[in-house]
Amino acid sequence: MTRVFIVDDHAMVRTGVRAELGDAVEFVGEAADADSAISGIRATRPDVVLLDVHLPGGGGRAVLEALRAELPEVKWLALSVSDAAEDVIAVIRAGARGYVTKTISGPDLLDAVRRVAEGDVVFSPRLAGFVLDAFSAAGPAPAAPAEEEATDPGLDLLSAREREVMQLLARGYTYREIGSRLFISVKTVESHASNVLRKLQLSNRNELTRWAATNRLL
Repeated sequence: MTRVFIVDDHAMVRTGVRAELGDAVEFVGEAADADSAISGIRATRPDVVLLDVHLPGGGGRAVLEALRAELPEVKWLALSVSDAAEDVIAVIRAGARGYVTKTISGPDLLDAVRRVAEGDVVFSPRLAGFVLDAFSAAGPAPAAPAEEEATDPGLDLLSAREREVMQLLARGYTYREIGSRLFISVKTVESHASNVLRKLQLSNRNELTRWAATNRLL
C-alpha cells in the first residue's frame, strides 16, 4: 500500500484528503509548515508526499530542495489551489513529479498518487503547457525547419487512435478523462497507452511529454 505524507497549512484540507483517499493508502504523517514537513518526511520516508506550494517557513519548494537529494526514493506530488505558471514551474524544477489543483476529484487524486508512486508524472490537463516550459528551461532545443513535420519514425507505428491517446497523455490528461473525451473505456485507454509507450520505446509520461514536445505534437 502506498505510504503518503500530507503537507498543507490548512487542517481542513488535510482532513479532506484523508477522507477522500480513505483506506486506499497508508497515511504516515502530516505537517502544516516547511520545518515540520522536513523533519516529518525525514522520519517517516513516505512513498509519496502531497505537497502544498504555499507554506509558512519557505513553501513547498523549500521542502523539496531540503530533502530531494537526501531522499531520492520519495516521490513528490504538488497539490495546490494555485494554477499560476510560476508556481507550477518552480516546484517542477525543484523535483516534483506532478502538480494537481485542489479542484481534483477524490478518485482522480488517488489515481494521481498511485501513478506518481509508480514513477509516472501527473499534471492537471490545463497545466501541461507550464510543464513544457519547465522542461525546456535549461535552454531551447535546436530549431527545426518550420515546414518539417514530426521526425521521429516511431510516429508512423501508431494508429490514428493511438495518436489521439498519445497527445492527450502527453498533455497530462488522466485515463478517465481520455476515455470520456474519446468515448472509450478506461481499460481501452490503458491498452492504447501501453502500446504507445512500447512502440515509441518510452518508459513513462515524462519521456512521452518530452518526445511529443520535441516532435511538435502538442
